[in-house]
Amino acid sequence: MKFGPVPVGEAAGAVLAHSLALGGRKLRKGRVLEADDITAIRDEGLDEVIVARLDTDDLGEDPAATRITAAMIPDPEAAHLRVTRASTGRVNVYATTFGVLDIDVDKIEAANRIDPLVTIATLPPFARCGDRTMVATVKIIAYGVAEKSVDMAEVLVADAMRLCPVQLATATLIQTDIGAGPGKGEDAIAGRLDALGMDLTGTETVPHRTAPLAEAVARAKGDLVLILTASATSDPHDVAPEAVRQAGGTVTRFGMPVDPGNLLFIGEQGGRPVIGLPGCARSPALNGADWVLERVACGLEVTDADIAAMGVGGLLKESPARPHPREKR
Repeated sequence: MKFGPVPVGEAAGAVLAHSLALGGRKLRKGRVLEADDITAIRDEGLDEVIVARLDTDDLGEDPAATRITAAMIPDPEAAHLRVTRASTGRVNVYATTFGVLDIDVDKIEAANRIDPLVTIATLPPFARCGDRTMVATVKIIAYGVAEKSVDMAEVLVADAMRLCPVQLATATLIQTDIGAGPGKGEDAIAGRLDALGMDLTGTETVPHRTAPLAEAVARAKGDLVLILTASATSDPHDVAPEAVRQAGGTVTRFGMPVDPGNLLFIGEQGGRPVIGLPGCARSPALNGADWVLERVACGLEVTDADIAAMGVGGLLKESPARPHPREKR
């Protein structure tokens, strides 16, 4: 692509690089100049104009962005995404439902290494999305780019993005009481579920003992069971994990390298997931439980490896409500 000032008489068919105000008329940058435009520019007394002219092996910004996005998301409807028409070299991508974003990071990074003029920006992997959340933008940052760069990007970024929609509709919250009541937390948890399009359909408070908690887990009606104990779960065999086992379930993971959120556990009972929430879930502030809850709600398996990988970036902003802050003042 050639870029720079040219005599006005040679500018027809080129792309205007910078907007021009011509009396009561404005020629916007990115416009392909036609004969009438050339006349208007001359009438303004200008001798030259800054333009971009594509070479024969270049592709314009809009077709380039369109092709790359189509390769990245070949079936938007199936991926639960909406793709806009290209404008000024940009295509935006939006979620069409509640869910988490599934991205092949290696593919996106490889495409972004091809040519500085080809850029793909996305939300982080597993970002929680609602209907109409913008999840990505593909932008060609010049008026054209070598077509071979677009060809390479199409191959590297093929089928790299989708939204995993929420699969679970309801959750039951079970809290325990050690004599001072269950404590606050229901509103924050209901808010988390609402952000996923889920309903909190049942709540129950039981004494902080294994047997009554196990009975509550067994009779819970939700697609997902959430347990929030009055006293922190501090061991894999503490009251709440043991209650899940006593109810006929299993505990697959205790603890996570995310702070706040270390004291989470995850398991299943009766074929549905169970999450033992850390005490920080009583606050609406982001914590490790959010990352697990969002994936579980979308029907994604959360493995030991998945939780271990959350450690990098897992040092989150500390809530002022924490009973044991990292640093004492």
